[in-house]
Amino acid sequence: MTLPLPLDTPAATWHWHDLPICYQQVGDRGPAVVLIHGFGASWGHWRHTLPVLGMDCRCYAIDLLGFGGSAKPTPGQPLSYTFATWAQQIADFCDQVVGEAAFLIGNSIGAIVAMQTAVSFSDRVLGVAALNFSLRLLHERHRATQPWHQRLSVPLLQSLLKQSWFSTFFFQLAAQPQNVRRALLQAYRRPEAVTDELVTMLLKPAADPGAAAVFAAFTTYSQGPLPEDLLPHLPCPAIVLWGEADPWEPITLGRQLVEAAAIEEFIPLPNVGHCPQDEAPELVNPILQAWLARHAPPIHTP
Repeated sequence: MTLPLPLDTPAATWHWHDLPICYQQVGDRGPAVVLIHGFGASWGHWRHTLPVLGMDCRCYAIDLLGFGGSAKPTPGQPLSYTFATWAQQIADFCDQVVGEAAFLIGNSIGAIVAMQTAVSFSDRVLGVAALNFSLRLLHERHRATQPWHQRLSVPLLQSLLKQSWFSTFFFQLAAQPQNVRRALLQAYRRPEAVTDELVTMLLKPAADPGAAAVFAAFTTYSQGPLPEDLLPHLPCPAIVLWGEADPWEPITLGRQLVEAAAIEEFIPLPNVGHCPQDEAPELVNPILQAWLARHAPPIHTP
């Protein structure tokens, strides 16, 4: 098995809207691939994927604005933390750093970012692979289908999170090692995958100035696209992988949405939770390699 990319590997920096954006690259030949992490994560969540896909591809893992080693400006100054913003970030990254269209692979909200990029900037995207895409169950359009206590409690909590004193307190409470570990043990089916290294990786950006405001901005963001808005309009080859044991994004709901769209494959991953690329790279990486090989543009020789 290929060793993961060490988390202390020096990262590169790209300036976007005069803001530093962190990314990693492995591989210098073949088609371009951009890996997009989920909420609260960073390029390090792809440390098992980068060196494997980098054997045959130019593989990039980027930190979305507001996360990881990327800038965390005050929401709305100048940019808001929305899928439209992040899709523009990925499209510009393909233009300015990658230099051509790329395959996008995303986990959780990163998969929604990949879909939004493909729909809004079809010329920049060769294909989309979505891993346990976020169902956005707290979206305002889902509110009528929620239990009565959630219909009352979610808007109240979101309203409180818009108050800086409360959001700072709530974020500081959530960003404690024991609470991060507890959440990971819920999200991951394999407890041995929840390592001290993983907890430290997720906690490090939480100490950055602005991290609490980013957390509040996204947890109160109940608008924007739902996956069912984007899936039918994907203009490129697409596959979905889903950890069957995901407690946050139920596979039954994901499968229903995919069946209504033109997706090549829906691949369930047994005994795996919300972040398959980190928890079970031995299952995920071969699937991604085969998919990329199947759709990679032909190499033109003189």
